[in-house]
Amino acid sequence: MSSAAAATATATAKSNKKTQTQTQTHKKKNKDRYGVAELKTLGTDLLSSASHINNLPLLLSFVSPSSPPHHVLESLLSLHSFFLPLLPTLPSSFARPDHCSGDQSHFIYLTWLRSKFDELVKSLIEILLAPQCDETLKEVVLDTLMEFVKVANAGRFHSAIYHKLLRSVVHSMDPVAFLVDLLASKYFKYIDVRYFTFISLIKLAKTLEGKDVSDDRVASVDGTDESQLSSNMERVVHNMYYIISNVPPLEGSDDTSNIEMWSRSESDHKQLSGGVESDDKQPKPEKQHNNVLAATKITKKMKLKFTKAWIGFLRLPLPLELYKEVLVNLHQAVIPHLSNPIMLCDFLTRSYDIGGVVSVIALSSLFVLMTQYGLEYPNFYEKLYALLVPSIFMAKHRARFFQLLDSCLKSPLLPAYLAASFAKKLSRLLLSVPPSGALVITALIHNILRRHPSINCLVHREDGVDEGKDDIGKGGVIAANSDNANAGAVPCQKLGIDHFNNEENNPKKSGAMRSSLWEIDTILHHYCPPVSRFALSLGNDLTVRAKTTEVNVGDFSSGSYATILGAEISRRVKQVPLAFYKATPCTLFSETDFTGWIFKHEETPESINGNNESVTKGLSEHDHSSVKRQRIECP
Repeated sequence: MSSAAAATATATAKSNKKTQTQTQTHKKKNKDRYGVAELKTLGTDLLSSASHINNLPLLLSFVSPSSPPHHVLESLLSLHSFFLPLLPTLPSSFARPDHCSGDQSHFIYLTWLRSKFDELVKSLIEILLAPQCDETLKEVVLDTLMEFVKVANAGRFHSAIYHKLLRSVVHSMDPVAFLVDLLASKYFKYIDVRYFTFISLIKLAKTLEGKDVSDDRVASVDGTDESQLSSNMERVVHNMYYIISNVPPLEGSDDTSNIEMWSRSESDHKQLSGGVESDDKQPKPEKQHNNVLAATKITKKMKLKFTKAWIGFLRLPLPLELYKEVLVNLHQAVIPHLSNPIMLCDFLTRSYDIGGVVSVIALSSLFVLMTQYGLEYPNFYEKLYALLVPSIFMAKHRARFFQLLDSCLKSPLLPAYLAASFAKKLSRLLLSVPPSGALVITALIHNILRRHPSINCLVHREDGVDEGKDDIGKGGVIAANSDNANAGAVPCQKLGIDHFNNEENNPKKSGAMRSSLWEIDTILHHYCPPVSRFALSLGNDLTVRAKTTEVNVGDFSSGSYATILGAEISRRVKQVPLAFYKATPCTLFSETDFTGWIFKHEETPESINGNNESVTKGLSEHDHSSVKRQRIECP
């Protein structure tokens, strides 16, 4: 670009900026001349005669976020009264004069009014999204806008105006929580408002799917900051989620009288109910049948729109925190109301394969699809087995995970090697988890042992003799039909050797059936008294299986140090520990701490004589028996 052209462009920009500043200054001076009384007079004149139509642009100039609230309210009252009766007669925003068959001058006048009405709608939306505007003013503006939505389309629901509102809310960079909460409390109870809300969200989701690609192209051309584009996209997705999560789904109903509509138009009712009308002249049973049919079709259509809106939203690039929040609420707030919940299987399986806390949260929805809707997921237990790591006991959603884990291991058709692998993996975690985790692990292992008696051999296995019943065949090698046959021919296990591979993520190859639950014995001497007491009580329960029931894992799944400490403080102690000994101790350690040990000491004549006497006494009492040196007690 030449220097002359650059100078011309700069001069033009300065001239346009100066003109714009002068216009704003002129408008400000005009606004300063009018008070509430003058605005009321302008509105009265506009409503009384068409000769004062020039008051319309002047009143519109006061409907803006920069105007005082009382000025906006006074102008809005007059404009609402002026436009409301004219809205059914106004032409479309895209209508042309050559398409008019009547008086073109009248059509041009109506088109001008339509442009002013569109300007009013735009100003109302700006006020709703302006953070500096008063909340009371926003509520009045929203009521006015929804009144226009009701009557602006010849008495039918004006979806175009409503879509403009939702699109502005979704793309707003300012907080929109108050506005969405206001919509939810006052208008989302109407069935047609919910219906067109889902339609608008479907359109917005389709638009946003390809938005990241277009934004990347624009950024590469004009050098826009990509981080800014990413933050804007995250804000848009958050706004969209806040709207869709606040729209209540339609519950099944057999009576259309319970369905309340905002527009109250027969055509809108036909659109929702599939053209079924109720005839007052028909007998009462037939009318009731028509109502049931209409309600069924309305419910079906609402479920379809609800499903499309959520599927479109889940295709968007969700931020990590929002991704977790969606997964937490999906199994309760979304899946029961979808037309076909199996459509979420790809989304949930991908989430379950991510690992970590995302897999833990996705487990709830995936479990619902598997148990209630017949979803088949072959690698489900392998993924579940891989989630058993020490960090899971400190996760935020661990309570729900442990309850689902207990439910997943409840089936009596579970293979023995799988039940053994989970029991052994959980018992190994006893060595590295906090006391609250030890409680829930003990409860889970107790339930597994009760449901699967075939793995009771893991409770107490001292040598390789018992293994012949499970994995070891003749000659001390693994049987060919064993689940661990791929481990090859190995000799019978020796004392002190644990063949369980804790690093193996495949439960079939973990070698749990050749191991034992020796880790459980360690918590019988746990430093936390509730853990040792609980383990001891459950050990007694397994001996009388017919008289006991399974443990409710939910009672321990959300435990922590605080809950354990609170339970210990509230316990009534029968015997209070004393600060002195009932008998004076003579040794540092008791004999029970070193069973079978013999401590050597330096012999003296007194000790020799004492030993001789004890040996003589022992020989006289037990002839032909081995003589053992007696342990010397401290004085």
